[in-house]
Amino acid sequence: MSRKILFITTDQMRHDALGCNGGVVARTPVIDALARDGINYQRAHSQNVVCMPARATIITGQYVATHGVWMNGVALPEETPTIAHWLGEHGYRTALFGKAHFEPWLGAPEKYYENRMARLGETGPHRGFERMELANHFYMRHSHYDVWLEQNHPDAIAGFYPMVTPQGAQNTQGGGATGAIQVWDNPMSREIYHTDWVADRTIAWLDSLPADTDWFVWLSFPDPHHPWDPPAAERARVDWRNVPLPDLYPGDATTAAQWLSAKPKHWQGYFDGSLWTNLESPRGFRPCELTADQVREINAMNHIENELIDDACGRVLRCIERRGWSADTDVIFTTDHGELQGDYGLLFKGPYHCDALMRLPLIWRPAPSANVAPARVSAPVGHVDLAQTFCRIAGIDEPAWVEGRALPVSDDEAQAQRRQRVLTEWDSQHGPVDIHIRTIYRDGYLCSAYEKGSLYEGTEGELYDLTTDPDARVNLWADSTRRSLRTDLVADLYDSLPRRRTPRLERGAPV
Repeated sequence: MSRKILFITTDQMRHDALGCNGGVVARTPVIDALARDGINYQRAHSQNVVCMPARATIITGQYVATHGVWMNGVALPEETPTIAHWLGEHGYRTALFGKAHFEPWLGAPEKYYENRMARLGETGPHRGFERMELANHFYMRHSHYDVWLEQNHPDAIAGFYPMVTPQGAQNTQGGGATGAIQVWDNPMSREIYHTDWVADRTIAWLDSLPADTDWFVWLSFPDPHHPWDPPAAERARVDWRNVPLPDLYPGDATTAAQWLSAKPKHWQGYFDGSLWTNLESPRGFRPCELTADQVREINAMNHIENELIDDACGRVLRCIERRGWSADTDVIFTTDHGELQGDYGLLFKGPYHCDALMRLPLIWRPAPSANVAPARVSAPVGHVDLAQTFCRIAGIDEPAWVEGRALPVSDDEAQAQRRQRVLTEWDSQHGPVDIHIRTIYRDGYLCSAYEKGSLYEGTEGELYDLTTDPDARVNLWADSTRRSLRTDLVADLYDSLPRRRTPRLERGAPV
C-alpha cells in the first residue's frame, strides 16, 4: 500500500491570505497547521495568472507553451495525458470534486463535456478521474452542484450574485454595505453553500473506498474567486470596517498614477478605464472609482470565504483520520493564481506579473510515516513541479511528458537540484488588443519581457530587484546600469522556456 494524496486547491487566493504566510485577517488554523508540520514554499509561482492555463499546467506538469492552453477559453484537448491518468494506471483511485475548468464554463454544453456531464447524470470518467462532481462560483446550470441545488434547494439559487449579464458579460453590479463591485448578500445557509458541498462530496467518496485503497483526490474549492457572496450569516466572522487596507493600496488617483507611471501603459489604462485588455475584469469597471471602504469590504468577504475553506479542509482531514489513513496521507495545498485585492489600486486579475497574482500559497505536508522534517523553502518552485511531486509521493516513475521536477523538501535539496528560476507566461487576445508577456524570477529579480503585440513593440518590459524593492515599485528595465543584468535574465528566460505548441489551440469561448 502506497501513500495517499489529498490535493487541495482554492481559486484566486493570495500567498499572504494565510496566517502561516503573514495574513492577519482570516483565521486559517487548519492550513496553518499543515504549514507548521510540513514544507511551506515561500517563492512558489504559477505558470500563468488565470484559471484555465494554470489548471492545465497543474494536471499535465507542463508549461503553457507545451500544453497549449494559452488563455482562458482555450480547452485542454481531451486526449491530453494527465497526472490523474498516470496515477490511475499505477493503481490509484482518482477523483476531483469542485472546480475543474479544463474547458470553458461559458462554452456550449454540446461542445464541452464538463458543461453537460451533470445534466446527463454522469460523473466521469474524465481526464483520468474516475469520478468528477463539479461546482463553480455561482449558478450556471452546468455543474453537479447546480443540479443538486435544483433538486434539493431550488429557492436558494436566487441568492447567488448574478455573475453573468443577459448579454453574457461579467456583471459590474455592486452590493453589500458599500456598493462594492461583485459583493453580494447571499441568504443561502452555509450548509448548502458550495464550499461545504465540495467537502461533503469528497468525504462521501472517501467513505466509499475500502481501507486498503491508494487514492488521489483533488479537493478544488471555487472560492475565494469573485463574486464575493458568501452566506450572509457568516459575515459576522470579519467586520469589514476593521479590515486594514493593503500596503500597496495607493489611496488616491495621484499616488496611483505615480506608482503606475513606471510600469507599461496597460497598467495605468486599466486603473483609469481608458484601456480594457482582458476579460478577467468586467468591461466598464474602472478601478480608479473604488473607494477605500469598498476595498475593505471586498477583502472582508474574500477572507470570510477563506475561513470557510479552512473549516472545510478540517472536516475532510477528520474524515481521513477517522478512516485510519492519517499516517500515510500526504496533503498538498495551493491555489491556481492570486488576486490584486487593491494592490496598486487594482482588482481582479489580468496581464500583471506581480506578487499579488503570481506568488502562490504552496504547502506540502508529507505523510507522517515519511519522516520528513518541517521546513520553509525559499527556492523558486511552481505548479509545473506538482505532477512529479505526486509521482514522488506514490513511489512511481515519472511520465515522459512532464517538464518540472519534484518539489524539494528543504533548501539544501533545492540547492542540490540547482533550482534557480521559475517562469510565468501570459498571452491574451480580446478584440483588437493582444498582450504577450514572458517572466522569469531568479536571484531575487523579477524580469518580464513584453513581446510584440497591439500595445507593445517588443522592446518594453519590467525589471525589479525584489530584495531592495519587495513591492515592485521601481522599474529598472530602462536603467542603463542594469542593462547587462536585464540581457542575462531575458536570455535565461527564453533559453529555459520550451518551444511553443503549433498550431495554436483554438479559443472556443470567452472564459
